[in-house]
Amino acid sequence: MNIVRKINDQLAIAGQITPDQLKQIADEGYKSVLNLRLPDETGLLADEQEKTEFLGLYYVNFPTKTEDINHQSMLQIYQTIVELPKPTLIHCDNSIRSAAIVLLYIAIKQGITFEKALQKVITLGLI
Repeated sequence: MNIVRKINDQLAIAGQITPDQLKQIADEGYKSVLNLRLPDETGLLADEQEKTEFLGLYYVNFPTKTEDINHQSMLQIYQTIVELPKPTLIHCDNSIRSAAIVLLYIAIKQGITFEKALQKVITLGLI
């Protein structure tokens, strides 16, 4: 089972989550799930959206490749995260994309330019 890592009171990251983890995050008070996985990736949770919404959580799939993260795509992801009810779990296959997106989100929210934030994420080896 992948570990759900709480980043702050509003955001957590994980790799591919299981139905048991979905239930657990719902029980812990999470309000939404943002899935960064592409539909053609292996190991996807079957019917993840339906299972998530059945538990009363909001669900968004925003398919994202790390090599495609740019200023425009990050603005769209940023807006999606802003609009989702908190706390939000952001997941991908192994939590690397999730970590990169959350770091970019937090940096931009703190007023750091996208370019500086992206450079930090690259330096950390997340992209």
